[in-house]
Amino acid sequence: MYSKAEAQLIKKEFWSTFGNEYPRKWLLYNTKIKDVTFKFNVDNKKAYVMLDIEPKEDNKRTIYYEKVESLKDILLEEFLPDAIFERNLYLENGKVISRIWVELSNVSLNRKTDWETIFNFFYDKMDAFERFFYEHEDYIKDLEINT
Repeated sequence: MYSKAEAQLIKKEFWSTFGNEYPRKWLLYNTKIKDVTFKFNVDNKKAYVMLDIEPKEDNKRTIYYEKVESLKDILLEEFLPDAIFERNLYLENGKVISRIWVELSNVSLNRKTDWETIFNFFYDKMDAFERFFYEHEDYIKDLEINT
């Protein structure tokens, strides 16, 4: 077990190392759709690359999710065959969001021997997610075009 300070240092080193090994400007919060973001996450069991759809207005969240869901076959066949779709994901704070994600099991932030595997997973999956998004962003962004 690590102290809180030690855990923060490991996390900081992990993200610094990832940024140095893969010096790329990721899309992340720059989707130009309010509250629709790409995220990296890693804990002591899994690594994740996610597209979180979390507008405060439930109607907007539903529309954006359904737009991406309508492209599910393309996403699965051409970009991320292991993507998982969750229309209503309840976060620990009680907030409901929609999420599409991929995960890598049996890796840990605290095992430096896993870092390269996690970095490669992050790079490959986020790159695929971004290519999918850029290819379909006009459709996803436009609230006037319904699914």
